[in-house]
Amino acid sequence: MVQKNVTLSFNEKIYDNYREFCKKKGIILSRSLEIFMEETMKKEDFGNVD
Repeated sequence: MVQKNVTLSFNEKIYDNYREFCKKKGIILSRSLEIFMEETMKKEDFGNVD
């Protein structure tokens, strides 16, 4: 799978808290967001997400 680097803007407090959450849970932050995007598209039947 080819990876793509992107620039995103988040509320600083939410980002910092979520980053800490991921760190404590041993979750890679970028992968967590990727899973969220995949699940959101599946829920909306947006077609193939692979």
